[in-house]
Amino acid sequence: MDLLIKGGTVINVSGRRCADVAVSNGKIVAVGENLVPDPHTDIVEASGLFVLPGAIDVHTHFELPFGGGISSADDFFTGTRAAACGGVTMVIDFVTPPKSPKTEQSAMREGVRSGSDERNKGGGNYTGGGLMDAFKNRNALAAAKACIDYSLHMGLSEVNDAILDEMDTVVKAGIASFKVFMTYEFRVTDNELKRALERAVSLNAVVMVHAEEHRTLENLKAKFIAEGKTDAWHHYLSRPESVEAEAVKKAVWLAETTGASLYIVHLACAGGLSRVAEAKREGYPIFAETCPQYLGFTRDVYKRDDGRNFVCSPPIKGSRSREALWQGVKDGSIDTVATDHCPFMTYEKARGKDDFTKIPNGVMGVENLYPYMLSSAGKGSITFERAVELCCYNPAKIFGCVQRKGGIAVGLDADIVIYDPSKEFTVSHKNMHSQTDYTIWEGFNMTGYPVRTYSRGILVYKNGDFLGSAGHGKFIKRKRI
Repeated sequence: MDLLIKGGTVINVSGRRCADVAVSNGKIVAVGENLVPDPHTDIVEASGLFVLPGAIDVHTHFELPFGGGISSADDFFTGTRAAACGGVTMVIDFVTPPKSPKTEQSAMREGVRSGSDERNKGGGNYTGGGLMDAFKNRNALAAAKACIDYSLHMGLSEVNDAILDEMDTVVKAGIASFKVFMTYEFRVTDNELKRALERAVSLNAVVMVHAEEHRTLENLKAKFIAEGKTDAWHHYLSRPESVEAEAVKKAVWLAETTGASLYIVHLACAGGLSRVAEAKREGYPIFAETCPQYLGFTRDVYKRDDGRNFVCSPPIKGSRSREALWQGVKDGSIDTVATDHCPFMTYEKARGKDDFTKIPNGVMGVENLYPYMLSSAGKGSITFERAVELCCYNPAKIFGCVQRKGGIAVGLDADIVIYDPSKEFTVSHKNMHSQTDYTIWEGFNMTGYPVRTYSRGILVYKNGDFLGSAGHGKFIKRKRI
């Protein structure tokens, strides 16, 4: 026994109990009362504290090239450092090869605008040669720097016979999820999405969709720019609720017709959630993720002087959508809360001061995810068990690592967070561990905060201090069951 956490309240998705937790060789080996330590066991007293599984943020964008020579502010070291300090013990990032030159030239002939607000998901992390080459390059980048365990989703910039064939190799390599976009220059067509969904069924993989209706938002962007309406508020107006809702409805319909598992990333609107909830009631394997920024703010942030700092896509919506998302969090229509962590520095955001299409899209959140949801539980918005379900168990189950992660139980990795439910904490960029020079959560008050984070039994965070190291994190192969 390497570690014994004594007398805490252990909280899992199924309930809570007062128990000791024993750890050996990075695994949980016992959960029970009055466990007896070995002579050299590290004993941590947790009376009055909660012992929780580490969170899994299934949606991050570290070292993401954006265009114009800039990348998201956090690399795999600073990003996973911030994650660990917020009680996140695993992240799932992305690798997306760009479209082939022939396909890209065809897209440009169609008049597709590749403006600077459209993320280049492949960027400098791809050297060509197929999905697995892209994966190997991205994985090598992450492996050298990650402070906590990680995995990767495989992006699909196009869908053809060769890609469909290689998806099998990707799944065998431990990647059980594929992401497509319905907008940006690397979007897929409706038929490509359908083919990807059909292939995913045969592979027992899940398809993730960024759902925004491309043509409408491009037309609205062009209209506002032509009219000189270029502030952050018009970023929101160019991508209103209907742009997202219609795309969600189309994606859900295609998933229903193919029988595929579909995961809607960063769901932000009431209309889209309503369609997801309907599909769930009918028994379809449709899953929805929302993000803390959509639960914590409304579109009014885009009217602020610093509104560009909140620009993300889909944008933060109105109060009706915010209320609907919170209801979905409570009633199960929302399956996970993740962050879409993709921050940029304020001077980079300022590039779009006079043109919202030049604002790098993305906000921070990986360090705030778990504390925000747990603080919400402490305030009675949800239960602590539900917070664990949204941030730990469901992510592990949907994405195929529930055999190792997502709970406090014998045999699982010792990814453990000790949480003080009475600790008062006010967020400031000065006490965050990201590389960014601001936070959208500045001044946000929380009751309850993590005081220790263990990654596979190793203490990586304690009372505000990061104690981990680059390269500790391991790639986690995933297989859906």
